[in-house]
Amino acid sequence: MSREIDYASCKRIGSSYRALPKTYQQPKCSGRTAICKEVLNDTWVSFPSWSEDSTFVSSKKTPYEEQLHRCEDERFELDVVLETNLATIRVLESVQKKLSRLTQEDQEKFRLDDCLGGTSEVIQRRAIYRIYGDKAPEIIESLKKNPVTAVPVVLKRLKAKEEEWREAQQGFNKIWREQYEKAYLKSLDHQAVNFKQNDTKALRSKSLLNEIESVYDEHQEQHSEGRSSSTNEPHLIFIYEDKQILEDAASLISYYVKRQPTIQKEDQATIRQIVHHFIPELFFSQPPEHSISEESTDEDRENHQGQNLDTPELRKKHVPGPPSSPLETKATFCDVTAAEPHNTLDDVYSLFFVNNNWYFFLRLHQTLCSRLLKIYRQAQKQLLEYRTEKEREKLLCEGRKEKTNDPAMELRLKQPSEVELEEYYPAFLDMVRSLLDGNIDPTQYEDTLREMFTIHAYIGFTMDKLVQNIVRQLHHLVSDDICLKVVELYLNERKRGAAGGNLSSRCVRAAKETSYQWKAERCMADENCFKVMFLQRKGQVIMTIELLDTEETQTEDPVEVQHLANYMEQYVGVEGAPNNQNDGFLLKPVFLQRNLKKFRKWQCKQVRALRSEVKSSWKRLIGVESACNVDCRFKLNTHKMMFIMNSEDYMYRRGALCRAKQVQPMVLLKHHQQFEEWHNRWLEENVTMEAVDVVQDWLMGDEDEEMVPCKTTCETVNVHGVPVNRYRVQYSRRPASP
Repeated sequence: MSREIDYASCKRIGSSYRALPKTYQQPKCSGRTAICKEVLNDTWVSFPSWSEDSTFVSSKKTPYEEQLHRCEDERFELDVVLETNLATIRVLESVQKKLSRLTQEDQEKFRLDDCLGGTSEVIQRRAIYRIYGDKAPEIIESLKKNPVTAVPVVLKRLKAKEEEWREAQQGFNKIWREQYEKAYLKSLDHQAVNFKQNDTKALRSKSLLNEIESVYDEHQEQHSEGRSSSTNEPHLIFIYEDKQILEDAASLISYYVKRQPTIQKEDQATIRQIVHHFIPELFFSQPPEHSISEESTDEDRENHQGQNLDTPELRKKHVPGPPSSPLETKATFCDVTAAEPHNTLDDVYSLFFVNNNWYFFLRLHQTLCSRLLKIYRQAQKQLLEYRTEKEREKLLCEGRKEKTNDPAMELRLKQPSEVELEEYYPAFLDMVRSLLDGNIDPTQYEDTLREMFTIHAYIGFTMDKLVQNIVRQLHHLVSDDICLKVVELYLNERKRGAAGGNLSSRCVRAAKETSYQWKAERCMADENCFKVMFLQRKGQVIMTIELLDTEETQTEDPVEVQHLANYMEQYVGVEGAPNNQNDGFLLKPVFLQRNLKKFRKWQCKQVRALRSEVKSSWKRLIGVESACNVDCRFKLNTHKMMFIMNSEDYMYRRGALCRAKQVQPMVLLKHHQQFEEWHNRWLEENVTMEAVDVVQDWLMGDEDEEMVPCKTTCETVNVHGVPVNRYRVQYSRRPASP
């Protein structure tokens, strides 16, 4: 029927039902009554939509789900075959017992019907057809006509097949169990199917740059349309909730760097200085004073591989510090350890202007830290759930020795993990190191992660690729001149107090930070310039990244820009003054003494005059709000002033809107009265009484005989306190259409 009818063109209800066409001829049914014809459905048929035919991505099965479904289908088909054969054996055995109780004459007369001694025609026929194939009709006919001879032969053949199929089922069960164990955990993880491919594309430098450029274009479009009031908003914001994850990330990076023969010893030492000192300094996280060397750390890790190296709190922090012997690293990164530590209070920030390569490294480093934190929290969550479940079972069992396992383990869908829950996170770090060394197969690594973290393990599948990309960027940072100049400029500006400090006194450093930005843009003239800010607040570090528009701010004469920067710094404060929170409030401009005396005398006179005015006008100022938000800026290269869009001044008196609503009816009535007086004067001067009567008759429908007969009534109503005449017309007959 499905081949003859085109269900796509039929009427439908929902997505699973179609109406049969009227031309369809219904099959005949002999047992229907009148009530059957009323209540039974003859029009709507089920038309299911399979997941393979759906365009919805999440509804499609993964290859591992297909494998499990295939195993289930095979098991079901084999069970149906075995049960059908067993049911036929039972039916024929009952027939054989019945024949054994009959006499020989009765046995020769005994015949079987179409059910062959059972209650169904289908089951016995299927079992016989499955064994005898094309000869099945002859066997069935012989069972009907001569059951005494045919039943023992067929029964023997069915029992032989039963034993053969049971043995085959045992072999298939082993194969199916292996397939279940391999595909069960993979079938649960839907995100891992496309994660590795998509993640490889997302971690490319081009993708990272396109991401922030698209956000930059969106902000510019919103600002041009007036939907955004400021163009200095950060384009990307990332939150580091746990500073200790920085140590784990640095440990993995250093572990992989040391095993790269293509990186020189000097560059390796510089990379270790970056990840263990420079980066923690940016994130306000000081490395421990008594840190061990990288060599001893690696040896200890290799000697204790696979042992319990974690505390009950799931923390094992091997933080490689500077080696015991002095390293000959580049001077720019050596200055980091000698710098003064930041204040541990909240609301402090660091300012760092970087180029493309530093931006790529910071983004990859943030991705690594976020994934390590997710896996660490997942391990904590699983441990907490495990302990809670154990406490609940202990209370319920009350001393009984019964132990309930995971249903998947009871069904032998997966094997118990060899790693204890308390060791999940350190074991994960050790597996990543083994994967970086090539000591573990990627497939085995992924399977072990699935056993530990189930559907949340997919974020760790590309951890080796992520670390390799980070090391590649670090190698470029320590070998490229522009990247080294970026760090050198940052260290010099930090000594001058232009690269961060307390957030409350940021306005004091505004000129210095602007000068730092100009120098960074000139240093990175051929690349993009990014403004990266690290803000410490409430125990967290917030990293914001902003792509700067360097086309307008570039000047043709760098000397002129430097003179302007020096002038602004000298005007704001004295060079070399201490940079604390109260700098901007203690420093004052210098004036001539004679001008200062004249100014103070004039100021005293103005104060006395204002006091007398305030006493009489203070009532008028109560409830008045005003704001001066007009913003204007100067172009540094042309010194032209321009006003910023969507910045304005306003003044508002509280309650003015309510008072206006109260007064508005009186104002309308007054205006109406004035208009009515003018209108009456105009009528007296320009309109006769006869004209007034003609207009009134026309409005009432009494003037023209050719008009359609009607009845007109005049009603006087008040609208906002003003009398208004309204005319209603009722026709005795409906007017003809023109």
